[in-house]
Order: sequence, then structure tokens, then C-alpha cells
Amino acid sequence: MKETLDPVPAEQAADQEGFANRKLIRPSLNRNDHNHGHNHMPPAERRDRAPAPAKKGAPVEQTNAENFYYQKQMQTKTPMVVVLRDGEEVHGYIEWYDKSCIKLNRTGAPNLMIYKPAIKYMFKEGENGRK
Repeated sequence: MKETLDPVPAEQAADQEGFANRKLIRPSLNRNDHNHGHNHMPPAERRDRAPAPAKKGAPVEQTNAENFYYQKQMQTKTPMVVVLRDGEEVHGYIEWYDKSCIKLNRTGAPNLMIYKPAIKYMFKEGENGRK
């Protein structure tokens, strides 16, 4: 047996208009707040699926290997040979460094601040068969 709804009389429609002017407030809920801390079982179709493999993240931008190398050479005052892009070799030890340059202390010559982009490579004096 079907139930039918009676039409709403005109008096009730006027009362319902008062409800239309009310402001609806929706609190912003986090995902955890929404679940109220309950551990619900996932739907059946989700339980049957194997978990998707996690995507590899981007490689770390800073490994700090360069900083470690500079620190070690600074502490031991290792004599270094810095070869610049134009082929010039500069001898000395690293006094300090920052993001963009190093300060090379030299004996018998002025100290130098060398921008890292100007450095082709560097090595410890006495390595690579040189003295």
C-alpha cells in the first residue's frame, strides 16, 4: 500500500519561510575528527585490494657532504690545491666557507676569497702524484 503525502496548507508554508533565513554553520572537521577516533573496517571491495606501492620521494637536495669535507679540511688545516676554471692553481688552506665562496689562506701571498662557481676542482696538496 502506497502512502501519499498531503499537500501543505498555506499557513505552514509561511512558518517554514522563517527557517529559510537561518544561517547554516558547518564546522571544519579534519579527517581524524570526522571518524571520532574509531577504527572502522574499510568497505569489502577495499579490503580485497593489495595496497598500492608507495611512490619514491624526490632525492634530498642537500646531503651536507660538501660541508663535511670543508669542515674536516678546516679543522686539520690541510694544504689544498684549488684549480680555477681558467687552469690557474692556488695553494693554501681553507679558513672558512659559506654558500657561495671559500676563503683560502696562503703563506707568503695574500689570502683569497674564491667564488665556488670559479672553482674547477680541488684536491689535497700531495695527492694525485703532486707535491
